[in-house]
Amino acid sequence: MYLTFFGLHEKPFAITPDPRYLFLSARHAEALAHLLYGINEAGGFVQLTGEVGTGKTTIVRSLLAQTPENAEIALILNPKMTAPEFLLTICEELGIGVPDSALGSLKDLVDILSHYLLRAHAVGHRVVLVVDEAQNLSPEVLEQVRLLTNLETNTQKLLQIILIGQPELRELLSRNELRQLAQRITGRYHLNPLSREETTAYVRHRLRVAGATTDIFSPGALTAVFRLSAGVPRVINVICDRALLGAYSLDRHRVTGALVRSAATEVFGRRLTPYWLPWAATVVVAVGLTAVTVAVWNFQPWSARARLAAAAPAEVARAGDAGGASQPGELSAATRAGDASPVAHAGDATAAVPPATALPPRSAAASLLAQWLVQHAAETDTDNAFAKLFGLWGAKYQPNGTDPCTQAAQQGLACVAERGSFGQLRLYNHPVILLLTDGAGASHQVVLTALDDEQARLDLGGAHSVGIGELSRYWLGDFVMLWRPAASPVTPLSAGMRGAQVRWLRQSLQRLHGAPGDAPVSDLFDAELTSWVRDFQRQHQLVVDGIAGVQTQIALASAVAGPDAPLLSAADAHHGG
Repeated sequence: MYLTFFGLHEKPFAITPDPRYLFLSARHAEALAHLLYGINEAGGFVQLTGEVGTGKTTIVRSLLAQTPENAEIALILNPKMTAPEFLLTICEELGIGVPDSALGSLKDLVDILSHYLLRAHAVGHRVVLVVDEAQNLSPEVLEQVRLLTNLETNTQKLLQIILIGQPELRELLSRNELRQLAQRITGRYHLNPLSREETTAYVRHRLRVAGATTDIFSPGALTAVFRLSAGVPRVINVICDRALLGAYSLDRHRVTGALVRSAATEVFGRRLTPYWLPWAATVVVAVGLTAVTVAVWNFQPWSARARLAAAAPAEVARAGDAGGASQPGELSAATRAGDASPVAHAGDATAAVPPATALPPRSAAASLLAQWLVQHAAETDTDNAFAKLFGLWGAKYQPNGTDPCTQAAQQGLACVAERGSFGQLRLYNHPVILLLTDGAGASHQVVLTALDDEQARLDLGGAHSVGIGELSRYWLGDFVMLWRPAASPVTPLSAGMRGAQVRWLRQSLQRLHGAPGDAPVSDLFDAELTSWVRDFQRQHQLVVDGIAGVQTQIALASAVAGPDAPLLSAADAHHGG
């Protein structure tokens, strides 16, 4: 996309953590110093808190990179578990073998851990437990965490504990019933957002690492970035990435304050949202919500598609924007119904993007795409879009029936609604419905069937190819996608879990490693599988945490997809042997 245009060799504002882009402000450096002190000094807890997106995970990764040789780190990234599961996870992180007879016993697990800590102390090793997202710890597990600090010799605690979380962690530990734990905290540090000067340095640092040789962002643009992001690194990344894309689409080699403000409006602004985005996210959070929830959503003006369909074109053009970023939605879904679909065959989606409709120069092409949207507006409603998307999977969609994601679930498919980027679409590598907005403000739901580095193919009254730079003018990131999960419902898989989903995970990764089809497949998520998951996440620029969450499972399912699964790009599929 914009990389060659700005002379960059990679995206400078990807939201996935990358050690090469590490920027330690004075606040981050001080926070890291607190954690390193916690590792090197004996006794008690160390607590680090910060708002969402302020760089806590970056600090944790920096900490792991600077761990002393005599320190052993047990890192828990998802602490939402029971007390026995928590202790078992600690043992697995430290590589301690646990017999099956001890799996459900707190006493046995504590004894096993205590013996290991004594042996480590005897050879001069320090064992440190780092708990990320600690605000999710239950009172039961927090009490067990407190009891772990009772493991000690006459002169030293055997286990150092570092709790990292959002500000809610401070509120949690201030409860009266947790006062014994709070009294054992020897160090507290709160990570604040970046200052104006640090925000400027942060943006320039990331651009230089990505290959920039000039200041792409003007001083006014940097000021706008700070004001609109409030100095939160994750928000800075999102705004700057969108601003670069906006500058590219306008043929401008320098990002101005106006472009930054426009980017922020696109990312966080209000706009018309079709009815499937709200309930797709809602069903993930509470599958049990039924007709009452649907009625509440349908009551909202932005979901009244019947009124939109009946509205005059001028009224549609004046329709106000509504909505915002949709949280990832995950629903289950689908068996293939055959290739007798009148829409398209799966093989069509894997082909390289053809020059189906040549585009004139950029300014004219923009109006041409808008003309396509207006000319084929009758095809860009929810039912038509889902009928096409279901057809690519060989599934059947019933217009005016139950909601599309429920229909997908009934056929063994899973439905995902997110706000993302072209990079995320390439990672998922399945056809999607894009929510596009034309120049008059009307919304269109259009199926994207193929995608390469420069061109996208839309099913819009036939196959139309359009440049990604032009498409980005009409797409602010909202999409819905179908994929075929191993089982339903889709749940994150992590160390210590067993079952058919873990077996599928291991089997899929074995295929990518070239293992023979008859190789033995364990259903235990052990240290070896954790290492494989981390390697896969690193190769696909996902968050490297060793947990196979929804995004990791989607990317893996795409990588090992069979010939019946429609793909955006066959070249991006890495099938195992």
